[in-house]
Amino acid sequence: MKLRVLLVDADERAAGALAERLTRHGYDVTRATSGRAALTAWEGTDMVLLDLGLPDLDGLEVCAEIRSRSSTPVIAFTANDTELDRVLSLQAGADDCLAKPYGYRELVARMQAVMRRFAAPATATTLTHGSLRIDLKGRQVRVGDRVVEVTRKEFDLLYLLASVPQTVVTRRELMAKVWADEWAISSRTVDSHVSTLRNKLGGGDWIVTVRGVGYRLGDVDQAD
Repeated sequence: MKLRVLLVDADERAAGALAERLTRHGYDVTRATSGRAALTAWEGTDMVLLDLGLPDLDGLEVCAEIRSRSSTPVIAFTANDTELDRVLSLQAGADDCLAKPYGYRELVARMQAVMRRFAAPATATTLTHGSLRIDLKGRQVRVGDRVVEVTRKEFDLLYLLASVPQTVVTRRELMAKVWADEWAISSRTVDSHVSTLRNKLGGGDWIVTVRGVGYRLGDVDQAD
């Protein structure tokens, strides 16, 4: 089944060339040249490629609006390769951000990585990483022979990170998936839970901070 992609870019020439190339490689591409058009066309797609430099609406607002209504993956394009632009796009709900100009192979690799992250969650009832063992059925965490007492949210957070090892999970994703049933939480809530988990696990190497983005499970060889 072809991946349905909405390409949002006001640059007719660049967008046309990219759409043609993606189509040749098996993607089903729909195009939009404005923010308003994007907000009426994104539903039913599997991924949105969103240039933040739109002629009518702020691209960050378009991204935030899509994210508020669904979990459809969004990869943002920005003309300014700065940490602030990347952070703002991720805070608006983008799952990744690429600075223009970008390489086609890198774009496709990032698209594939994002889709893997949004694939069906792991069905294994037990996840093991070195001496770390997470039992979903019993909702129990062990480091070696030691049982680690964790709260419900701490368990959910750790299990989510462990189910996608080597993948950076943004704070927004953690907030959406771990605290989906709660309102008025902030990224500080995530940071606080991560800090507590590190202490309980016995070291900061288990959960790695990716500055300005989120967290990933640490290198187990170093954490052992």
